[in-house]
Amino acid sequence: MDETVLPGTTTRSRRPATEHGRAGIDEPLTSESFARLTHDIVASISRVIDGKPDAVRSALIALLAEGHLLIEDVPGVGKTVLARALAATVDADVRRIQFTPDLLPGDITGVSVFNPVQRQFEFTPGAVFAHIVIADEINRSSPKTQSSLLEAMEERQVTVDGRTHVLPSPFLVVATQNPFEMEGTYALPEAQRDRFLLRISMGYPDSAAEALMLRQRDTVNPLDALVPVVTARQVTAMIAWARGVHVAPALEDYAVALAQATRSHPDIRLGASPRATLQLVRAAKVRAALDGRAYVIPDDLTALLAPVFAHRLIANRSAAGGRAGAVVVADALERIAASVRVPLAQRA
Repeated sequence: MDETVLPGTTTRSRRPATEHGRAGIDEPLTSESFARLTHDIVASISRVIDGKPDAVRSALIALLAEGHLLIEDVPGVGKTVLARALAATVDADVRRIQFTPDLLPGDITGVSVFNPVQRQFEFTPGAVFAHIVIADEINRSSPKTQSSLLEAMEERQVTVDGRTHVLPSPFLVVATQNPFEMEGTYALPEAQRDRFLLRISMGYPDSAAEALMLRQRDTVNPLDALVPVVTARQVTAMIAWARGVHVAPALEDYAVALAQATRSHPDIRLGASPRATLQLVRAAKVRAALDGRAYVIPDDLTALLAPVFAHRLIANRSAAGGRAGAVVVADALERIAASVRVPLAQRA
C-alpha cells in the first residue's frame, strides 16, 4: 500500500512580495480584488513580453484553472521568457528543469538515499517539488523521463519506492518545445499531451515590438526587474474564486457536444478525451472571471476550443491529402465550432 507523505520545505528561497501584494494577503477575495490581482499579473508579465497579450492571458488562464501550459514555437520568440516571467510574478517556489537526453526520472521526482547514521532510506525531493515548474525543451528528454511527469501533472503527487509524496499547491508545469527541430528530440506521447490544459504559440513579434525590444534590452534584462505581485496563498484563493463561476447546464451540454463531435469527425482519428472536456469548462470559467463575469457564455468555450483541444487530436492520414496534421485538426475544429448548435439564453 502506498504511503502518502506531505512535502517538506523546498530549497528555493522566496523573494519578497511587493507591498501592494503583501497588503492583501489576509483580505477576503472579492470581485474587485480578483480583478486587481489579475491586472497586476498581466501588467507585470507584459513588461517583459511585448505585444503578446493573448499569450500572457493564456498563461494566466492555465495558472488559475489548475492546468498546465505547453508553449510550442520556434527558438528565440520568448517561450522560456514567458514561463520565467509568469513564475517571477508569484511569490512561490519556482524550479526550472532543462530537459536533455541524459536527464533521469529521479532528477525530476526525487530519489531515496540511504542515511548511514539513521540506517534508513530518506527521500530527497526532486525538481518537481515546487509551485511552478518550468520544463524547458521538454521533448529533448527520453519517453521514460517524460513519463515521470504524468502522475505529478494529473494527481499532483509523485510515488517513489512505494511512498506517495504530495506536491505543493498551487502547482503548475510550464513546458516549452520546438515543433520543427527533430534531431535529438522525442515526440510527446498522447498521454503526456493530454495532461496539458493549453497549447499556445508565441509567434514572431510585430516590427514595433521587435524594435522596442532592441532599444530596451541592449544592456538590461527586464526579467531582473520583475518582483512578485501575488503570493501562492493569493493564487489559491483566486483559483477557488474562478471555480465558483457559474456554468449553466445547457453550456455543460454544449461543451460535451463539442468534445463528442471531435470523436465522430471523419478527419479525426483520435478525438478529445473526457479530461479535455473538463479542462475546457475549467478554462472557460477563468476566462469569464478575467472578463469580469460570474458566468460562462458560449464564446468562452469556442474561443478556447483550439488551445484546449488541438494538441490532443490526431488527424486521419487519409484526410490530410498532403496537408500537415495540424492544419487538418484546425480545419476540423473550425467546422465543429460552426456546426454544433449553440445554446440560446432562455427568457425570464
